[in-house]
Amino acid sequence: TMSGGPAAVSFLTNIAKAAAGLGAAASLLSASLYTVDGGERAVVFDRFRGVLPDTVGEGTHFIVPWLQKPYIFDIRTRPHNFSSNSGTKDLQMVNLTLRLLSRPDVVNLPTIFTSLGLEYDDKVLPSIGNEVLKAVVAQFNADQLLTDRPHVSALVRDSLIKRAREFNIILDDVAITHLSYGADFSQAVEKKQVAQQEAERSKFLVAKAEQERRAAIVRAEGESESARLISEATAIAGTGLIELRRIEAAKEIAAELARSPNVAYIPSGDNGKMLLGLNADLI
Repeated sequence: TMSGGPAAVSFLTNIAKAAAGLGAAASLLSASLYTVDGGERAVVFDRFRGVLPDTVGEGTHFIVPWLQKPYIFDIRTRPHNFSSNSGTKDLQMVNLTLRLLSRPDVVNLPTIFTSLGLEYDDKVLPSIGNEVLKAVVAQFNADQLLTDRPHVSALVRDSLIKRAREFNIILDDVAITHLSYGADFSQAVEKKQVAQQEAERSKFLVAKAEQERRAAIVRAEGESESARLISEATAIAGTGLIELRRIEAAKEIAAELARSPNVAYIPSGDNGKMLLGLNADLI
């Protein structure tokens, strides 16, 4: 039993050493592996050689612990929005909001990391965006930014894509999402629109008066021609037609009066006075 104790201690000590060795090996293995997820790429920094020239793709990869360190980049397209207050060709201030969809050039990720770091887009895009917007807006008058907006957007897009390529950044989309003017210019535009509407209304009233004048002339000419024709017919055929029209009008008036309950018929002369029982001197 006495000899069994040291043997047991020695056995447990060996197990502890083996476990410590396994733990150290597991830690070393864990430190030697890193994973690049989907939509990501990695750049490896080596303490002796600096940033390695190759971009590491998706999957699990080996590195030398302490000597090498991986830096993960998200290469998926990301949106960016920023505003710029710029001056137009006719010295009006305009506020524009630009939306960009950007991603890094995967092949040049080591260069991007060396020159700009992980936050490359936040360092580059706002500055070149403001630069391009101010340069393009200065080529147009304030009203042209509205009337020729597709051309302005195309100029901004082409210029920004070229500038971003200089920094190894790819722009998938560039769009002007908002455009507004200063208060003074907005009021001037509003007054101009009101003046144009008033001018159009005045043109309409003048045209309407002209049409009414022409209609009156045509109507007067028609009435004059009608009177002439009636006069000629009367001179040739006599006044029979006029008498006939008078009789027809009298018949229509009598028919209308007959249908009215508030109309009474009184004979003319003394008979009518007698029916009413009135003094002849009062009538």
